[in-house]
Amino acid sequence: MQPQVKPQNPNFSSGPCSKRPGYDVNNLDLSTLGRSHRAAIGKAALQQTCEQTAQLLGLPEGYRVGVVPASDTGAVEMALWSLLGARGVDVMHWESFGSGWYSDITKQLKLEDARSLKGEYGQLPNLADVNFDNDVVFTWNGTTSGVKVPNGDWIADDREGLTICDATSAVFAMEMPWEKLDVVTFSWQKVLGGEGAHGMLVLSPRAVERLESYTPAWPLPKIFRMTKGGKLIEGIFKGATINTPSMLCVADYLDALNWIESIGGVEAAIAKSQANLAVVEEFVSANDWINFLAEDEAQRSNTSICLTLDATADQIKALVKLLDSEGVAYDIGAYRDAPDGLRLWGGATVEEADLKALMPWLEWAYQQVTAA
Repeated sequence: MQPQVKPQNPNFSSGPCSKRPGYDVNNLDLSTLGRSHRAAIGKAALQQTCEQTAQLLGLPEGYRVGVVPASDTGAVEMALWSLLGARGVDVMHWESFGSGWYSDITKQLKLEDARSLKGEYGQLPNLADVNFDNDVVFTWNGTTSGVKVPNGDWIADDREGLTICDATSAVFAMEMPWEKLDVVTFSWQKVLGGEGAHGMLVLSPRAVERLESYTPAWPLPKIFRMTKGGKLIEGIFKGATINTPSMLCVADYLDALNWIESIGGVEAAIAKSQANLAVVEEFVSANDWINFLAEDEAQRSNTSICLTLDATADQIKALVKLLDSEGVAYDIGAYRDAPDGLRLWGGATVEEADLKALMPWLEWAYQQVTAA
């Protein structure tokens, strides 16, 4: 029978992700609107985004946080174009975005000393194959595959190269070994449910040393430039952004950070996300027609939860459309390059009760489309 209880919030999109519980745009501090981001009030808000982010994440001494253009993509490209080329690079990729970074490194930057360490959808490449004499580029969590690195134990403490980590669907939802990460990027619109178009760039002292000692052979667009006269432009990491940000989006991000603080910090956010994954795990274990795309439980993402179904591609599309029309779940189809299936966002802004309410609807919708 058709379930009677629907999720109160049917937004399970993997980006932009659901707003935090209790979100109300009317509660944002809009005092910066209409003001210059270079004015004292604008600078203060932007500096707060950097400082509060660093404080909540517990970044080590000397790590810098900056607001940069073009979401996580802009932050990653900024790092690749500014830092790579000083030594060889190992690129780990096992889904769409990681493969995109490999393509950019080999086809746009045209680096010849670039190794591809590739895993198919559902699998990681062999972590033991990484050469840490090289720079290493990887995603922490494969947003389109639902496969994450299980921890940071595989990263060498005595590495010669830099570790450059796209962690947009991991920061604030997974434990990050910051001392092992030299560059980390993420965006507001993922785990925090913020607005798009802005990225965050975290640099270790080792990354800063590279920036100040190495000049790439290629020209850098203005929005990628982090040094002047061979020295880091420190203002970028104190709220003096390279280009004009949306102060409305900044207010929205600060609201999200305050919410993280109110629930108990990053640990509480991680716990919420893990509880969300547990709901789906229990459902999958009880139904033999649905499975995780991730083959290894230890590598199973707790944010971008990717599922395969014993159904045809057309049946899966019909299931997604049916749940959308019922107002039960929006935007849960697998990413366009991924195997046919479902992708449920399980980050901290999604409530466990909503996922519990969704599970019977998944079973009902599956029965509807496969019986037709």
